[in-house]
Amino acid sequence: MVAAAAASVASQAQAVLRGRLCDPGFVHSALRSSPDTNYSKLKYLVASSVSEACNNSVLLLGPRGCGKAAVVDMVLEDLKKEHPDAISVIRLNGMLHSDDNCATKEIARQLCLEHQLSFSKMASSDDNTEFIIDMLRECGLAHKTILFILEEFDLFAQGKQRLLYSLLDAMQSLTSQAVVIGVSCRLDADQLLEKRVRSRFSHRKLLFVPSSLEDTQRLVEHLLILAKDSGLPAKYITDYNSRLTNIFSDKKFKGILNSLMDADATTSNILRFLFRAVSYMDMESGFLSMESFLKALSSLQRQPKMDSLQDLSILELYILVCMHRLEDKEQSSYNFTSIMKEYRSIQDAYKTSDKYASTVCFRAFEHLLDRELISFGDNRGRNQALEYRPVKLLISSRELAQSLKLNTTCPALLQKLFDRERYM
Repeated sequence: MVAAAAASVASQAQAVLRGRLCDPGFVHSALRSSPDTNYSKLKYLVASSVSEACNNSVLLLGPRGCGKAAVVDMVLEDLKKEHPDAISVIRLNGMLHSDDNCATKEIARQLCLEHQLSFSKMASSDDNTEFIIDMLRECGLAHKTILFILEEFDLFAQGKQRLLYSLLDAMQSLTSQAVVIGVSCRLDADQLLEKRVRSRFSHRKLLFVPSSLEDTQRLVEHLLILAKDSGLPAKYITDYNSRLTNIFSDKKFKGILNSLMDADATTSNILRFLFRAVSYMDMESGFLSMESFLKALSSLQRQPKMDSLQDLSILELYILVCMHRLEDKEQSSYNFTSIMKEYRSIQDAYKTSDKYASTVCFRAFEHLLDRELISFGDNRGRNQALEYRPVKLLISSRELAQSLKLNTTCPALLQKLFDRERYM
């Protein structure tokens, strides 16, 4: 009965945590409390433009996955609640709408949809441009702000930039009321603008940087620590939070976060990691453990190549190590014959029992080609015999080192040869 009750509470806790991780509003809610965040700055800029009936433009710049789109969505969500009838949102993406004619048509379509007007697919680009300017004027007179969200902004800055010029030029009018928000992963996006476009741009920029280890740990704590009003037993919440705090202060957990961020420091990757950790919760105790986070990290880092490497034969490992030795000797081009010379030199030097005939070695070589652990260096020489075609490794030195350690049948000599080459 006790075990069943613990499992029931653990299931409820899992549901609460998964709900948090899948709720963008909760994930980024910590940003709303600080006045120094880009969220607060962008909201102030757009809100003042709406309330003071003025035009504005701003660029959000930073690497992918650092929260630019999330901040824009949060600001729009808040402003729609505060000014439900004073905002109209138009979204464009440079991957889809970098062509000026396509972009003006899409803006006209969204404006018609937003204001319940009929849209003509047969309208020319000039007709659509004129319609957009008229709508900017009419919305301005009605004290309604049009927000243009231009994702992949740098792609709009290619070519003649007629769309950007038309929008920013129309915003110079006293009757228009609009805000252009450009989102780009290029830090020099504003430098791509032509002189006539740049002169009409406000030159406001918000820079987004990747999260530090401390920021990431604060986010993890925000997402996993249970509040008293979570709907779970008070004693469970106290014990759960106490155990989690001990895990967060452990150096091993900081190492896990470091490994995670070295691979991918984006918020979406951190959420995937935490969702897996919650899935690995110990249902008997009802708590998250260090093992939960280790399993989550291991499942994220799992690579198909490593699975293929783990069950290779000794001969196949010899071939991979020989290829690695040839690359370390800076031999730019090598083939099966070169690999066999290296293999024979090892056998002659160390007199090992792992000596195989050339036909057996060639079958192992073909098996590595089939598994795509090695490949031909180029497409030339297709008419040549396989043993004379140049080949190359498709695995890194780190992956090969890890496979030698994990393979229980790997001879000690092979590990020694590989390590010697790495540290020479």
